[in-house]
Amino acid sequence: MTLKTISFTSKIVFLSILLLSCNKNGAKDLFDSYSSNKEINMVPNPIKFPPLSKAYKNSKKEIIERFFYKNWPSKNSNVSFLVAKDGEIIYENYSGLANLNKKIPITAETPIHLASVSKVLTASAIMKLINNGKLELDQKVTTLLKGFPYPKVTVRTLLNHRSGIRNYGYFTFEKGVWNKRKTLMNSDLVKLLVSKKINLEFKTDTRFSYCNTNYALLALIIEKITGENYQTAMKKMIFDPLGMKNTFVFNYDTDRAKVTPSYKANNREIGFDYLDAIYGDKNIYSTPRDLLKFDMARNSPNFLPIELKNEIYKGYSKERKGIKNYGLGVRMIEWETGQKFYFHNGWWHGNMTSYVMLNNENVTIIALTNKCSKNVYKVRNLAKLFGDYPFKGVEEEE
Repeated sequence: MTLKTISFTSKIVFLSILLLSCNKNGAKDLFDSYSSNKEINMVPNPIKFPPLSKAYKNSKKEIIERFFYKNWPSKNSNVSFLVAKDGEIIYENYSGLANLNKKIPITAETPIHLASVSKVLTASAIMKLINNGKLELDQKVTTLLKGFPYPKVTVRTLLNHRSGIRNYGYFTFEKGVWNKRKTLMNSDLVKLLVSKKINLEFKTDTRFSYCNTNYALLALIIEKITGENYQTAMKKMIFDPLGMKNTFVFNYDTDRAKVTPSYKANNREIGFDYLDAIYGDKNIYSTPRDLLKFDMARNSPNFLPIELKNEIYKGYSKERKGIKNYGLGVRMIEWETGQKFYFHNGWWHGNMTSYVMLNNENVTIIALTNKCSKNVYKVRNLAKLFGDYPFKGVEEEE
């Protein structure tokens, strides 16, 4: 064999390896190195906190327990509830039935639909990709999603709901836009925005409008960058590294008969509809204990550099005077005193959820229910037990 032949053969081998290292979309499979790449994978908080004193825990537990039974007094109250400080659970309670027909109780291992709390996890995956240099916060979405029709929309304006894009739950309901007997998929969204000429609700980055479409598109961006579907990407980046064993992304085709159903307040089961396959904005199932692991990781010094982390907890919408604002995948209340309160709520079908993150006090408060009850949103009042938050307080509730 001549030197020229060897050189040609080497080129063929090199090209073959290069092709094999790319997926069918031409994107390099980032997961080849994910198992050891801590900059992309979320990792548990390495800080070992001193144990809470028994006296401290008992003083808080008594008040929290009274709050719980005041809001969920019946055994028929479907709820998963947890309060923790420094990753140590002070109080938790699991009540009611995950499945009324089968009489399956809700336990600490019962995954419940997180509804819009899913957005916090989607945003975290995006921020990890940004930190790893796979994506830019102010990158134009036109460079990421083929055919995307809005040139000024960036990753940041999707995260902070300032894109101006209309909610898919509204525009697909309009006559002639979508056949509602057909299940809508994330992959359909860009096609519809183009083919149906869906105009922006307002000029990009001129105001805030909470919109599920933003996070469904962010899920597509995660798929584009990683070369994997959203379910696999979230499992490899977040769920598995943090030991979130009871957390998963709902698969419309395979999971409908398996997941915890949701119910109206009168116990009537709520079925699936044509919007139930969309993910990124919703469709993560989890438990309070798993979310505690996630919250501890987000509060970890290993999560993101401080400069990037500060971008998450900054309010972006100042057009109107008020205390309510939104960061990057997190709701917030900003009082004139300078105190800030971070949280995210969710509501999808009968699933209602609240995730409170008291970052300064390292306190996590979580309430999940699969039966309509706005009482889950009252858990913010527990914040007053741990810090200077001007809520009513537990004892002042009506």
